[in-house]
Amino acid sequence: MTIRARLTLRFFLLVLAIIMVSSVVIYVFSERHRKEDFYSRLRNKAEGTLRLLLAVDEVNSNLLKRIEENNPLSLPEEGIVIWNDSNKVIFDSDLKGLIRGDNPLLQSIRAEGEIRWEKEPCEIIGFTFREGNQELVVIAASNDIYGKGRINDLKWVMFSVFGFSLGFIILAGWIYAGRALLPISLIIERVKQISISSLNLRLAEGNGSDELSQLAQTFNSMLTRLEAGVKIQKDFIANASHEMRTPLTAITGQIEVALMNKRSNEKYLEVLQSVLEDIKNLNRTSNRLLLLAQANTENLPLDKEEIRIDELLWQCREELCKLHPEFSISIFMNLDFENEENLILTGNAQLLKTAISNLMENGCKYSENKRIKVNLSSENKSLIIKFEDQGIGIPEKDLPHIFQPFFRASNSGASRGHGIGLSLVQRIAQIHKGRTEVRSVMGEGSVFTLTLPQQP
Repeated sequence: MTIRARLTLRFFLLVLAIIMVSSVVIYVFSERHRKEDFYSRLRNKAEGTLRLLLAVDEVNSNLLKRIEENNPLSLPEEGIVIWNDSNKVIFDSDLKGLIRGDNPLLQSIRAEGEIRWEKEPCEIIGFTFREGNQELVVIAASNDIYGKGRINDLKWVMFSVFGFSLGFIILAGWIYAGRALLPISLIIERVKQISISSLNLRLAEGNGSDELSQLAQTFNSMLTRLEAGVKIQKDFIANASHEMRTPLTAITGQIEVALMNKRSNEKYLEVLQSVLEDIKNLNRTSNRLLLLAQANTENLPLDKEEIRIDELLWQCREELCKLHPEFSISIFMNLDFENEENLILTGNAQLLKTAISNLMENGCKYSENKRIKVNLSSENKSLIIKFEDQGIGIPEKDLPHIFQPFFRASNSGASRGHGIGLSLVQRIAQIHKGRTEVRSVMGEGSVFTLTLPQQP
């Protein structure tokens, strides 16, 4: 069964139940009102007859009986019987014999003051009436023909409305379900148009507040993440193939040239050393590409730990100086050494080490004196690391793009690089809820600032 059919069925059953309950309540209260009204009229009529009998001396029971028989205002099938305090009948207009007043019944009426009961087709009321020192008992009976007729008319009207409503409820439920599910149908049609080549398409988000709008917003967010993931994958493949083509071509060319003729051992050794250098460069490039791809993956799981930032800085300096003895890296700390907590942050040590090493290496590589100063300070529960070099600087037009993957400044010249390091630094900072900033003056140098919250 489709959702539309289920909604229609539930709508039908719900409205049907409401109509049935409402009809029953209306009928019960209408019947109760009819009885109360009729008993009240019946009592008033009996009391009027009794007062006429007692108040007018010229009217005796026989005359009053004749008057009641010819009274056009008498109730249908009306009968009234009156007993004195000796349980003797002093008036009887019950022509149909509906009223039977035995001693137990009269005693019950005297004890309770008023009793009502039914004897088809009539309603009967018995009550007491005090006149002087005596207590009279009056029993009146009548058939509420007109009231019962109105109740029967009401009942048939309800049945007619109920029967007519069945078809109308089904039709209204079907239309209502269709209109309620229309946004879902539109979402389905839109989703059918989305494929791997059209991930830029989005669902209409409606008014932005109801549940279907929230569903569309959630789906659009998922599409955005998928589109970003596919873009990262495509960029990685394109960039990896581009960056690896050059060293692979160089390696292939050197080996082919070496094999063309016999050469001395020194020449072969020279070729092997050149090939080894290209392979190392290729290995570094592939590692950085993989790390960049992983860093760009959303919700990257991190093994977070408490890290001493000063120890990490000295470790990066030691490893870079061992690899590049010509580098000079000076570290200055504007921190309270007595309070060790100022030096500790929570994060992934391997990623942070990669970011710091990249910034140190870049500063030394693009400086003629191969020197860089690293300043460590803290502010508002964040660690601030500044990398100051006296290098060639970065052109102003290149500054907005410096953190883009594979972008290299126009004045980088023959310096070896692939434009991966700074984009990797920025992504690692974002993963740790931090930020990167750059300030540069052509010919004077650059200052890269890495800000890391101690509790990301």
